[in-house]
Amino acid sequence: METKEQQDLAIYLAPAYYIDSDSQDIIAFAKKQTEGATTDIEKAVKLYYAVRDNFLYDPYHVDLRAEAMKGSATLKRGSGYCGEKATLLAAAARAVGIPTRLAFANVKNHLSTQKLLDLLRSDVFVFHGFTELFLNGKWVKATPAFNKSLCDKFGVAPLEFDGINDSIFHEFEGGRKFMEYLHDFGSFDDVPRDLFIKSLQENYPHLFDTNDAEHQKLGWTKNSVIS
Repeated sequence: METKEQQDLAIYLAPAYYIDSDSQDIIAFAKKQTEGATTDIEKAVKLYYAVRDNFLYDPYHVDLRAEAMKGSATLKRGSGYCGEKATLLAAAARAVGIPTRLAFANVKNHLSTQKLLDLLRSDVFVFHGFTELFLNGKWVKATPAFNKSLCDKFGVAPLEFDGINDSIFHEFEGGRKFMEYLHDFGSFDDVPRDLFIKSLQENYPHLFDTNDAEHQKLGWTKNSVIS
């Protein structure tokens, strides 16, 4: 008979539409990346680094079609923005039996280029996504968004993850925090797509105007605004 904890965690182990841990491609990826690992923490750490560094962070090609936001779609594409990479990590971890969920927050001073700041017309990055994994009896936060090569370019230390401590704050030299968390949307068993799109529309209405000159110049794709 299942314990209450097992019942409570069941939804975070089950395949979902976006966290599609039953995808054969996700299963194969997860098994390959966790080869040799014997504990959930070891598996989680291996998967974290595989997603962090083998999939480039790309905030410029946001496709809001439902099928494009699946973990398996990011796996096939080889790149993604923060939420997509967090979803891929969640799907891969579930595929090897680790309960996972997604968390989202609005952040300030996000790792970004002037091009991205110009595109968003704001220094607040809405719906920054990260993964929460249930390891050794507690939820641990992990942010696989920013690959090492990108961090090296910006002179920022990449976020490390040990499966024990939360990993959500990039730091400058001297230990200064790189990101300020402004609003916590909470945790979800799958991508809250409608809430995500609503937040984008409220904060960046110009991105949903395909006639906006700056929008077109900066390369925000037509697929980006499909709701």
